[in-house]
Amino acid sequence: TNALVNQVDEQGVLYAHQGELVRVETRTVLWAAGVRTAPLAERLAQRADAPTDKGGRLIVEPDLSLPGYPNIFVIGDLAHYAHQTGTPLPGVAPVAMQQGSYVARLIRERLRGRQPPPFRYKDKGDAAVIGRKAAVIKLGKLHLTGFLAWLGWLFIHLLYLVGFENKLLVLIQWAWNYFTRNRRARLILYCYGTPPHASESRIISAGEDARREQR
Repeated sequence: TNALVNQVDEQGVLYAHQGELVRVETRTVLWAAGVRTAPLAERLAQRADAPTDKGGRLIVEPDLSLPGYPNIFVIGDLAHYAHQTGTPLPGVAPVAMQQGSYVARLIRERLRGRQPPPFRYKDKGDAAVIGRKAAVIKLGKLHLTGFLAWLGWLFIHLLYLVGFENKLLVLIQWAWNYFTRNRRARLILYCYGTPPHASESRIISAGEDARREQR
């Protein structure tokens, strides 16, 4: 699209196109352009002279250590791990959880004088909520949608929470929000001012741009 996104907020997207800042008002943004990792990765790369990918993630060894630093491990969305399939693992919670467990086991085994095999991610499936009483679940060949998938999504998330107290509190909060349709936690009142460098570029809305083209 040759457009550079300047800002994404609760009420829309601001992007630069042909020297102008264009704002699209929306409450739903689907971002498929990738993300950049946390500044910590950049600092580690500079200090350790470690390689990174174009997103800034640190390229790690098969045991999740930094090249040349066998006692420094990088996991989660800071790590670029592609040894298993040639494609980097996504920066999502299931990957980070398995990597954390592996590193803990690796350190324990090293203290015992043993070296475990390289890390291998086990894909346990995907689950995502897409609305009230609606979700999608993919577990191998099993595909679920709708209300049943929504119940499954709730169960899976409760299952992986740490501690009974956390599980109980989250369950109570979910039940309260479900029956009361409480959305106060999402209520954000925001008054948008003039974006940075607005004096150098004219801000137009997508609707105004469309009307101008029609003329």
